[in-house]
Amino acid sequence: MATRVDTKIEEAQIHQLLEDWGKAVDAKDIEGVMACYAPGIVAFDAMPPLRCVGAEAYRKNWELGFEMCDGHGEFETRDMNLAVGGDVAFCHRLNHMTGTDPDGKEFDCWIRWTVCFQKMHGKWLIAHEHISAPIDMETNQGRMDLKP
Repeated sequence: MATRVDTKIEEAQIHQLLEDWGKAVDAKDIEGVMACYAPGIVAFDAMPPLRCVGAEAYRKNWELGFEMCDGHGEFETRDMNLAVGGDVAFCHRLNHMTGTDPDGKEFDCWIRWTVCFQKMHGKWLIAHEHISAPIDMETNQGRMDLKP
């Protein structure tokens, strides 16, 4: 069982991973983003396919996502919760993204973000990622306009 000191060290390492991930996303650094994921990542992304299995499959979504954002966007997080136990951990938070698409249309949305981490060979990596938005049950459309 991890001691209180061990848990704080593990939490700090995960916070550093998330900071590195955020900087890579902000810089559109595909190599930096992918370095944060386990080779066998299973991702339930906001865009198709229904699930991505493996880092190479998920890399395609990231490449497309970076192409869809023209210029610099803004990224903010809120209400993060992190639980660490042994060599696994999970986190959920809200992510806010703003920017401009290649057609010049501005976007501003909040999404729900849940990640599971696994410590592999002494290093924390994201082993599962789930991105979602609530669904309007009358229109069957995602509600990307909701705000916390």
